[in-house]
Amino acid sequence: MVFRFGNREVDFAARTHVMGILNVTPDSFSDGGEYMEPSRAVERGLAMVDEGADFVDVGGESTRPRGTAYGQGAEPITVQEELHRVIPVIRALVRQTDVPVSIDTSKSVVAREALEAGAVIVNDISGFSVDEAMPEVVAAAGASVIVMHMRGTPQTMQQQTLYEDLFGEVRNFLAAAVAKARRAGVAQIIVDPGIGFAKGVKDNLRLMAGAHEFQSLGCPVLMGPSRKAFIGDILGLPVDDRVEGTIGAAVAAAMLGAHIVRVHDVRPVRRALMIADAIRHAHG
Repeated sequence: MVFRFGNREVDFAARTHVMGILNVTPDSFSDGGEYMEPSRAVERGLAMVDEGADFVDVGGESTRPRGTAYGQGAEPITVQEELHRVIPVIRALVRQTDVPVSIDTSKSVVAREALEAGAVIVNDISGFSVDEAMPEVVAAAGASVIVMHMRGTPQTMQQQTLYEDLFGEVRNFLAAAVAKARRAGVAQIIVDPGIGFAKGVKDNLRLMAGAHEFQSLGCPVLMGPSRKAFIGDILGLPVDDRVEGTIGAAVAAAMLGAHIVRVHDVRPVRRALMIADAIRHAHG
């Protein structure tokens, strides 16, 4: 559970780590359009570092699902447009902080250029199911990878939420992705069960309650509950009023086995996790 990212050594067993979400997109479900200007995106990334982010995850293509909560869903964009959005931001961030920067993409061409620009982690929400060249690109750069479970695309995934064996199917998908990464030579792998991606409300809750079950894959476990629809369903609140719900979900995930939480609201989540980790370690 001890990983190295550039000059930083990270012990995922010591405490719960926070990945800050930096969406350089016009159509993300929560903060679309807020950070399209590169200087604003960099400013927000550095602010998250000041707030306690252990990682900054830069994404240039929205994965907003199609459905009643989010409308028509996100539309795919070209490789060129994705690169135009993320590369200037990554270059600027790595010049100004040593906090590890992640690129949120499922395209190996984008991943390669982002790693050359200074990113050290690839966050592939498709778990290698979109671009078969991704494991080799990550390995060639000596980078780390996050593999996430999902089905379909943002346009179709909420039509694919039926499972015969939720944990078995998600775990088997992630195990296959981990095996692909290891065969390619990727040394540092993180797994993400994909909260909100082709899952119903009850499935999201079950996956978070069973976060510890994914530790059997031998990798740190990441959970991404931030401002998600299941929080809105439980609280009856819109996406811009789900900070407390996100804090509750992040704390629960940490207590139940997650090593990393991926969130928009870094400062309050980091503070809440400090208390949760103190309690957890006092117990154990």
